Amino acid sequence: MTSPATTPYTSPFVLSLLLLISIPVIFLLAPRLLPPKTLPAIPDVDESDDLALFRRAILSSSSATPAPPTSAASYFFRRRPAPKIAFLFLTNSDLVFSPLWEKFFRGHKNLFNLYVHADPYSVLELPPTPSFRGRFVPAKATQRASPTLISAARRLLATALLDDPNNQFFSLLSQSCIPLHPFPTLYNALLSETAGPHSRHRSFIEIMDNMDNDTTLLHDRYYARGNDVMLPEVPYDQFRAGSQFFVLTRRHAIMVVRDMRLWKKFKQPCLIKRRDSCYPEEHYFPTLLDMQDPEGCTKYTLTRVNWTDSVAGHPHMYEPGEVSASLIRELRKSNNTHSYMFARKFSPECLEPLMEIADSVILRD
Repeated sequence: MTSPATTPYTSPFVLSLLLLISIPVIFLLAPRLLPPKTLPAIPDVDESDDLALFRRAILSSSSATPAPPTSAASYFFRRRPAPKIAFLFLTNSDLVFSPLWEKFFRGHKNLFNLYVHADPYSVLELPPTPSFRGRFVPAKATQRASPTLISAARRLLATALLDDPNNQFFSLLSQSCIPLHPFPTLYNALLSETAGPHSRHRSFIEIMDNMDNDTTLLHDRYYARGNDVMLPEVPYDQFRAGSQFFVLTRRHAIMVVRDMRLWKKFKQPCLIKRRDSCYPEEHYFPTLLDMQDPEGCTKYTLTRVNWTDSVAGHPHMYEPGEVSASLIRELRKSNNTHSYMFARKFSPECLEPLMEIADSVILRD
């Protein structure tokens, strides 16, 4: 009869063996059994698709040189194609204001292109109007408190770079944005802004080193992914903030699409416990451009937004009763060189009152 002390299942050797086997099992199962510490990361397949798109856009832009003149006469008299504005709509719902945008675009079809990134999980019920028809790009899922909004904007930029070498300005907008001026006013403002180095056009992007003079807010957003996660590529004193809605020049659009160094930091998911401080789309673009070409940026945006009564990170939503000629004129006002060209957020119900004043106010300076 075997005594309990010599039972094979309780021998020191077997216990040690079971302990050694259990350690790797624990390491394998722990991530699945324990709740995650971070928000979901961008899927690898989405990253791979984007990298392939970005490479094509960079190669296309580097080879997109004007055709050489065939004679001396053609050299002196050759007419360069007019620069175009690429309007990049980032949406997760119907483009309710497309009838207003149709009025804005009318008569200028050779001066712009449209691109729409619609979250594939959103339900779009309204049929696209003529200018938006066939302009939807291959899209990936987007969500708040996630770098997916940065990815979507970069995807739009890359698509527009590939599509037309005459796209020289890239304006990021949302479905709740409206124009505040007629198209020629915007076009002339973009072309006249040549205060950058070597008299180059500048990008209209908001760049701030603090947020409403609240250093705590910027601090919390910097550490939203964890302590020291942003180092060494993004030191705290070079971390910037700004509106996610901008107008970039072509050279800056290429700069954004080409970037890998800062992206590997900003694509890191935020900690769940710091979700309320996770707004990567408001930091990646201003930080990148302020690091690489601060003199080439105006440091202010052309999109007006009202933060006076924001709720859960959302700005004021204008309702039909607020729409008037005086509101449009007020929204245009700016302390910068150029007046505001766009405004947000407007509720879908604002379409009718906006259309009523489109010809007499919005599209007339």
